Amino acid sequence: MQVVKFGGSSLANGSQFAKVVAIMKANPARQVMVTSAPGKRHPGDVKVTDLLIQYAQAVLRQESAAEVVAKIVARYQAIADDFGLDPQIMQQISNELYQLPKMTFANHDYLMAGFKARGEKLNAFLMTAVLNHEELEATYGEPKDLGIVVTDHPNDAEVSRETYTHLEAFGRPLGVLVVPGFYGYTSHGAIATFSRGGSDITGAILANGFHADLYENFTDVDGVAAADPRVVANPQMIREMTYREMRELSYGGFGVFHDEAILPAIAGQIPINLKNTNHPDLPGTMIVPEQHFIPKHAITGIVSSQHFGAIYLHRYLLNKEVGFTLKLLQVLERHGISYEHMPSGIDDLTIILDDRQLNEAKRKAVCDEIQAAVHPDVLKWIDDYAIIMIVGEGMAQRTGLIQTILQPLASAGVHVSMINEGASQISLMLGTSRESANRAVKAIYNAFFIPINQRLEVH
Repeated sequence: MQVVKFGGSSLANGSQFAKVVAIMKANPARQVMVTSAPGKRHPGDVKVTDLLIQYAQAVLRQESAAEVVAKIVARYQAIADDFGLDPQIMQQISNELYQLPKMTFANHDYLMAGFKARGEKLNAFLMTAVLNHEELEATYGEPKDLGIVVTDHPNDAEVSRETYTHLEAFGRPLGVLVVPGFYGYTSHGAIATFSRGGSDITGAILANGFHADLYENFTDVDGVAAADPRVVANPQMIREMTYREMRELSYGGFGVFHDEAILPAIAGQIPINLKNTNHPDLPGTMIVPEQHFIPKHAITGIVSSQHFGAIYLHRYLLNKEVGFTLKLLQVLERHGISYEHMPSGIDDLTIILDDRQLNEAKRKAVCDEIQAAVHPDVLKWIDDYAIIMIVGEGMAQRTGLIQTILQPLASAGVHVSMINEGASQISLMLGTSRESANRAVKAIYNAFFIPINQRLEVH
């Protein structure tokens, strides 16, 4: 049995729905489908989720939302018209959308979650009708009925462990079970959504809970590329990679797959196949457990993230002071800030942070408190910071790897301010300026992604 998730671009209009129907018909093992809300039909279009956010905001401001509701209804209506569905289907969809402002929500955050979740919910309801119309037996599966229980964080929920007990006991109907992604229900019965892109999470939860043989995740790309196509022209596609390689690359900025979504699949050891709805016959990228995986190349992928900053401290005999690092972390904790890396020397220490956690006022407050807490001789905020992630299960087997990476960077004029090898030995992090990040990715890619340089050492 396979669980199949389709992204927003795969379900954006009637022609994309037709491709999805063909994909489902092509393999009877595809017995559980997870839907996203309709995405963009063309550049400049607006996703249904974003329209629902506009709807919620208008309701909260007590303004008329007639225009935006009409746009949302029109998106579903166009799909229904393409398949000639019974008008009662659209009547139900339209009624639910117009009834939203009359519903009771615990607070504004739960209202927003309830409105956003309708994109997936109504698309799953519509897809169920389309599949049955196209003579493929299908049943709509409401997350509440399946027992998908989530934590009380209305717009950033996590799945509760009891969900898997519920799914184990759930009797799946014959044919295809169509489940809306992105949301579940709290213990007190309120809708709460996962973080944005969370339909991937729903798919992995169902794959784990139903003990699927495979979790297929269909998007609008042919799989995972070894580097960002916006940085490297026509990069090689990754045919097979491990869970932890995917996690490392997702952390570094790969946006093909929701980085949290892999966790339920890891727990269930379910292989994941990332594929393209528009080219379903292509193999895509397989993401598999590390056990028995044999790397064919030294490096699997390279990615850069340019949303980092760093706090640099210098003080003589810094390494001799007990509790120095604790004082720094206490300052960060008070401000609700997590750190990414903390390379240090005998007199120097750098704290690398995700800069999106801070604004100018918080940045100044943190630096002032660190100055008062540890009295460094030098304290500097570095806002021009990027991290390059080089990832590969074969890295540990490759001798001379650092030299092969640093030589092309020197030739490209890239200054490396930090080198940090991951504890797993399958990743290497380099700190550079933001301006040189893309240049660094290109240089490393060109140095490795030719056959001779990707060879592993034979021991």
